[in-house]
Amino acid sequence: MTPTVPPRHHDIADDLRCQITTGRIKPGERLPSESGLAGQYQVSTATLRSALAVLQGEGLVEKIHGKGNFVRHRLRKIMYVGGWGTLDPWTAAETALRVTDCATAIEASGHLAALLRVPNGSPLTEFFSVSYQGESPHSLARIYVPRDLEPTKPFGVGLLYLRTETSFAVLSPLASEIRETVSARLPTPDEASTLRINPTLAVLAITRVAADTAGRVVEAALLVFPGDRVDAVFTTHHVIDERQTQG
Repeated sequence: MTPTVPPRHHDIADDLRCQITTGRIKPGERLPSESGLAGQYQVSTATLRSALAVLQGEGLVEKIHGKGNFVRHRLRKIMYVGGWGTLDPWTAAETALRVTDCATAIEASGHLAALLRVPNGSPLTEFFSVSYQGESPHSLARIYVPRDLEPTKPFGVGLLYLRTETSFAVLSPLASEIRETVSARLPTPDEASTLRINPTLAVLAITRVAADTAGRVVEAALLVFPGDRVDAVFTTHHVIDERQTQG
């Protein structure tokens, strides 16, 4: 009699994927414990975790620390409109994002001091923002403002700063020039953990620096979007030199 060969991790991933895509396991539903699933498939916990890692990388399953593995709700794509750090209001509204914020007093150093063009040790306020679609994190931002320009009122109140779900940023009315650098890279361990994504999934990283009319940097923002959740659009307006047209 030929002994039964335990299914390998991709076989387990195939079976769970089939159950998820056919609706037998529904979005938001918690999977059985890892030890329970390992027993069900008669494999080691390590093999079972490898199968779950495949599904996590595909965006079908997310692991929430202290709670377990859940079938992920399908996260809709949004559009990032370059130039002023806004999300397209139509796609953002369809996605129903909500944003959480945490403000922390820090001192500038290294790359951050260079971005803001301030000496090391200069006082800053860091706003750490995470957007959510339902209970699933969608994207994140770290926004830095010189302490003397820090908002004195809550976000969205008064005229000092504008903060809405569609801006996903702290935007100063003093800003007259915006410079953005866009790159695709792998997430840092902290980013992968916060966004609950596989560390092999590429993210779109946008570094935005805003300056006033005198050239002073009034805000620097580091935005991170998983690559499957955002499209970035930039529109360029060419300025015609009137002296050339009059020649």
